[in-house]
Amino acid sequence: MLGIAAAVLFFIAFLLNAVGLATNDVLSSTNFMLIGLATLALHVAGMGGTRPAHRWGRRR
Repeated sequence: MLGIAAAVLFFIAFLLNAVGLATNDVLSSTNFMLIGLATLALHVAGMGGTRPAHRWGRRR
């Protein structure tokens, strides 16, 4: 899920940069890119998954 969010943020950053839209400092394309990198790092680290990576129950 975080991977999809990162892709959306990268696309927004690309659109802002391609159009050359002048926004304030909070909504700049660089900030969207950095937030996208942060969500991508969380995704790669295993956060935001739908199920845990390891099951610690007993074997059957």
